[in-house]
Amino acid sequence: MISTFIALAAILPLSAKDYILTKHGVKNDSTKVQTEAIQRVIDRAEAEGGGRIVVPQGTYLSGALFFKPGTTLHLDEGSCIKGSDDIKDFPLIPSRMEGRSIYYHAALINAYHVDGFSITGPGTVNGNGLRYWKQFWNLRKERRKEGRSCTNLEVRRPRLVFMWGCDSITIDGPTLCNSPFWTTHFYQCNDIEIANSRLTAPREPVRAPSSDAIDLDVCSNVHIHDCYINCDDDGVCIKGGKGVHAHLSAENGLVENILVERCVFGSNLHGAITMGSECIHAKNIEMRDCEVATGSAILRLKMRPDTYQIYEDITVRNIRGSCGSVIDMKPWTQFFDLEGFDEKPFGTVRNIQIENVHTDCMSLGIINGNPLDTVSNITLRDIHVKASRPDFECVYPSVILDDVTMNGITITNPKDSR
Repeated sequence: MISTFIALAAILPLSAKDYILTKHGVKNDSTKVQTEAIQRVIDRAEAEGGGRIVVPQGTYLSGALFFKPGTTLHLDEGSCIKGSDDIKDFPLIPSRMEGRSIYYHAALINAYHVDGFSITGPGTVNGNGLRYWKQFWNLRKERRKEGRSCTNLEVRRPRLVFMWGCDSITIDGPTLCNSPFWTTHFYQCNDIEIANSRLTAPREPVRAPSSDAIDLDVCSNVHIHDCYINCDDDGVCIKGGKGVHAHLSAENGLVENILVERCVFGSNLHGAITMGSECIHAKNIEMRDCEVATGSAILRLKMRPDTYQIYEDITVRNIRGSCGSVIDMKPWTQFFDLEGFDEKPFGTVRNIQIENVHTDCMSLGIINGNPLDTVSNITLRDIHVKASRPDFECVYPSVILDDVTMNGITITNPKDSR
């Protein structure tokens, strides 16, 4: 289904000049917020024709930083940009959250229309999210006592990395950790390479809610490889918009040509690769040659009954390890909202292939959408799992199971076996 991928992330020449933070008035001080001092270095590099912002060994506390055309970020061994835990250090600006274009708080690392932007080197960007996580869970606890829900946006917290309208992006080598909210979010970006990096957020002692590792939102041509991914929510999440008329809006759109390979997915995740919940069209997505060590699904398809969705040409193959399930496709009704319109949105799922998967798991999974969804050409082939709860639910007679075993017993489509 996905035979070849075009070359991704154009190889750019090295910056003409390095701007080492400590040579431009920034102190190695983990207690003092130095947003303005660091931003001055970025602005100077842009004014002088561009350059690489180098973070030397040490910890540098900062609020929102805005990289400019011609600038890149390099993190030396032992270096750390640490995010402030005061939301006042992250201004409200035009942004994109949960499938909508809104004003929201800037991320720690921001790049708006910066082609060729990169984050390289073995250092760390640490979101310092503990205070924000505690605020979220405390509010959620209070709301539950009142019988009310708590949405992600009610506790204001920044993302770690946000890029909007950037082409030829490279993230190679760093650790991106402890984000207060989503870890990396790419909106309307093309030609992205994320390689040899660690994207993590904890489950204990305090869970890092909605700390998605990689959110692809109206993006194309993405190569994610040789990474360790273990945040407390989705691993690689395909977004693009939500709502009854989201498919008609120019701000939303297709996510296509995504290759994820040779990655390790850790135990905190809610899904290794997820379509939704804010997704109107995902096409040509492949995950291959990966190791899973998670209690969640390898492939998760969130079917929103309030959004027209198309998930097509998706391949998962050559997967080893342990997981909650191989596939999890079911209705996603969190914050369901028809926005007052008298419509009945539906999803279209077609050309899905999962093959050569050998895992320990809780169950094989579930394939069951909303009543109006249309499903065609789904094949599970060469799937062999050892399940602690040997369940499988599939409501679509057309789904093909070819050499699928659970605890050594051949599984057939329950509808076809009648």
